[in-house]
Amino acid sequence: MSEQKKRLVIAMTGATGAIYGVRMLQVLQQQNNWESHLVISNAGLVNLKYELDMPRKELYALADITHGVDDIAASIASGSFKTEGVIVAPCSMKTLAAIAHGFGDNLISRSADVALKERRRVVIMPRETPLNLAHIRNMASVTEMGGIIFPPMPAFYNKSNSIAAMVDEGVGRVLNLFGVNVEGMFAQWEGL
Repeated sequence: MSEQKKRLVIAMTGATGAIYGVRMLQVLQQQNNWESHLVISNAGLVNLKYELDMPRKELYALADITHGVDDIAASIASGSFKTEGVIVAPCSMKTLAAIAHGFGDNLISRSADVALKERRRVVIMPRETPLNLAHIRNMASVTEMGGIIFPPMPAFYNKSNSIAAMVDEGVGRVLNLFGVNVEGMFAQWEGL
């Protein structure tokens, strides 16, 4: 009997930074022992087209399984469906607020809520600047519930020479939190 693949939910919202979710799906597609579950908001689809000129069909082809944002009856809406967790990349402030307050009004916030209640890993990649106090408090709330706030900020000590390298560093570091093999995606700091 073959070992069951580990499942990871990649949720994409309408915040800028669609490349982060896309790149995560590309990396997971190369992993034989991982199954990706994609859910993207309507605003996320607009941003995908605007930022990357990528049609929905092309994005969906990167995921093992796709779910509609309003499909509250989807497998990932239940704690009995075992996943390793949820990554929201990019995460809008609207979605952050919904997750911070347990407002599962769509499958993105519901899947994150489920992961938090089941004590699974949730990583939020918020894309907003500057931050107001509500944003900061919502990030604190998610952190207090066990979530990880991971703004996609490049580490300049790596001396990345392209946007793609900076994206890979952030994606690699986030996927590394789940134990995904990301060898070569980013340089570990070895000290001076």
